[in-house]
Amino acid sequence: MHNIIRRLFLIAIFIASISGSIRAQIGGYDTYKFLGYSNSARIAGLGGNFLAINDDDITLTQSNPSLITPGMSNNLAFSYVHSPGGINYGFVMYSYDFKKVGSFVGSLQYINYGKFSGMDASENPTGDFYASEYALNIGWGRKLTPVFSIGANGKLIYSQLDTYRSFGIAVDVAGTYTSKDQAFTASLIGRNVGIELSPYITNQRVPIPFELQIGLSEKFKHIPLRFSQLLTNLNHWDLTYFDPGDPANQPDPITGEVKQKTGVGKFADNFMRHIVLGAELTIAKVLAIRLGYNYQRRQELKLNGKAGLAGFSIGAGLKIKMFDLGYTRSTDQFGAYRNYITLSVNLQEFVKKQ
Repeated sequence: MHNIIRRLFLIAIFIASISGSIRAQIGGYDTYKFLGYSNSARIAGLGGNFLAINDDDITLTQSNPSLITPGMSNNLAFSYVHSPGGINYGFVMYSYDFKKVGSFVGSLQYINYGKFSGMDASENPTGDFYASEYALNIGWGRKLTPVFSIGANGKLIYSQLDTYRSFGIAVDVAGTYTSKDQAFTASLIGRNVGIELSPYITNQRVPIPFELQIGLSEKFKHIPLRFSQLLTNLNHWDLTYFDPGDPANQPDPITGEVKQKTGVGKFADNFMRHIVLGAELTIAKVLAIRLGYNYQRRQELKLNGKAGLAGFSIGAGLKIKMFDLGYTRSTDQFGAYRNYITLSVNLQEFVKKQ
């Protein structure tokens, strides 16, 4: 069965590769980019912005609603991320199961860009202003068979950038296969299918960042180790960006020609930009150690001549009774880090003890 699922997902990858948009350099074309950020410490610890791990972790459902299960009913979670430049974001979420219609998760996702000093064209101060964005999410999930589940998120989005305001709606749809022994999981996700209802500038709507993704994870039978592979941006093949400031892109002083990668090198570089790798080691079902590698993030954010650990992330999770605490430190570039803190509380266990 596992091999059949793998083949189906490989077919999906192939179809996405040949039918997806070939538009290059997708950055700057979309709005509401915060919808695709890693909010959960566990997700960030494994390098990506979603996961295909079906173990009743409520913090994974904001990006993969097909993981919503009755087992996370009455769970509450908070997440906070501190990133370079003083930008802060995160979420609060709660889950409840309605036996007849399925399980639901409600969440409020936010990002605060901080305070800015306004200037006019002559550099005269015009006063301070703020920028922030919010998304109210309602997620639903249900098992169709013992191994297949589906889910969807509905989102109301609000953005305020100084005097400019925008309102939009979007949905995520997802399907997940989980083997009977819970060792192998595969998810197919279409994220942020939506529209900007009220744009920042009248009659100038900007697309919402739709993304087609596939997630795979597999746990060893005799070792408490799980590997995660994420395939991202399957609807966009070319994710490269030409940086004129990169020394490798400078013209030859004699011929004036710019060195370019060979066909194989260019293909390999583009292919790896769609791959995110992660590993999670669980010790005594209490402590989890996580490591992630995001090639695209490394290529986009590394400093010339000083890449350091750009694109790598390391984290840990501690589970004690009804509490699950996660922390991750992700490296954007040398000297620039993001710190993720996530706390989940199983209120159902608290009620039982009472």
